Amino acid sequence: MASTAPTTPLSRRGLLAAGGALGLTALLAACGSDSANGGSAGGSWSFTDDRGKKAETDGRPEKIVAFVSSAAALHDYGVTCTAIFGPSEPVDGKPNPQAGDLDLAELESLGEAWGEFNVEKYASLGPELLVSNMFPPPDLWFVPQESRKKIFALAPAIGIKGAHTSLLDPLKRYEELAKALGGDTTGARVKADKKRFQDAEDRLRSVAKAKRGIKVLAMTGDQDNMYVAVPGSYTDLHYFRDLGVDVVEGEKSDEFGFWEFLSWENTDKYHADLIMIDNRTQAMTPAALAKKPTWTRLPAVEAGQTTPWSMEERYSYRGFAPVLERLADAIENADRLG
Repeated sequence: MASTAPTTPLSRRGLLAAGGALGLTALLAACGSDSANGGSAGGSWSFTDDRGKKAETDGRPEKIVAFVSSAAALHDYGVTCTAIFGPSEPVDGKPNPQAGDLDLAELESLGEAWGEFNVEKYASLGPELLVSNMFPPPDLWFVPQESRKKIFALAPAIGIKGAHTSLLDPLKRYEELAKALGGDTTGARVKADKKRFQDAEDRLRSVAKAKRGIKVLAMTGDQDNMYVAVPGSYTDLHYFRDLGVDVVEGEKSDEFGFWEFLSWENTDKYHADLIMIDNRTQAMTPAALAKKPTWTRLPAVEAGQTTPWSMEERYSYRGFAPVLERLADAIENADRLG
C-alpha cells in the first residue's frame, strides 16, 4: 500500500497516528479469564512497566502481541511475537521503517491504521501479553480508547514510555523487557549492535561539534499544515540535543506539547539548514511535499539538505545505530544557509 498522509490531524492522536467498538461479550466471556493470566506453566512471571503497573502471568509469556515497533525491538533480542498491530505495510514500495527486521509474512496483523485493532482476532490468538509504547503515559499506542477495556481483559499489558525523556531510557527498558522474556541481551550480536550504536553516538557528537551552527528542524505535514516538532517531547530529538545537535525548538500548539502547527503560508517561520522529514506510512511524503510551493522555496529544500526522520524507530541499539549514522552524515554534508 502506498503511503497516505493524514488529512485532519487536529488532535495529538490524529497527527501522530492518523486514521468502533466491537460486540465481543460472548467471546470475552469465553476467553478472558484464562488468557488474562497467561497460558504458560512453570512459575510466575512479572514485569513492571513505565506506568508503574505490574504485568503478571503464571509463566513466562509465549504468545506476545505488540505494536509493530515494539515487536521489532524485541525481535532484535531474539524475542518472537505472535502478532502485531500498527503500520507495517510497505511505504512507496520499500519495507516499512517501523517494522525493522521482522518477517512480516510470519506475523498476524491486527490492523494497520489508528483504530483498526481487531479485537476478535486478538482474542482468538489466546494472547498472554500485550506490549506497546506510550506517547506519553498512560495510554498504550494504537490501542483504541473505545475498546481498551475489552483488550486489557484478555491479557496483561506493558507500556514503555516514548516521550518527554531521552532515547537512552526506552532503549534500556526494551533491553530489560527482552531479558525478562528470555531474550539474548549479552550475546555477540547484541554486543556488536551496542558497539555500533556507541560508535555512532561518538561520531554524531563530534560532527555536531565540528558543524556547530547547523540548525536542524524535524517536521511532518498534511494538506493543511506543516508541523514542527517540539524537541523535548521526542526521545530521539531530546537525545540528539544532548549530543550537541542544534534542533529548532517548535512552540507547543496544544496541551500535549508535541508540535507547533504552521499553515503552509508560514512554513518559513524558522530558519533551518537541514530538515528531517517524518518517514512513517501516514506522513506526507517528499513527493507530496514537493507540490507545496512554500515548501519548495525553503532554503534547506532548495539546497537538497533534507533527511528522513525515523520518528518511530524501534527502541533497540540495532535499530538506532543506523539512525545516528544517517543524521551524522546529513549534518556533516550540510552547509550553513543563512
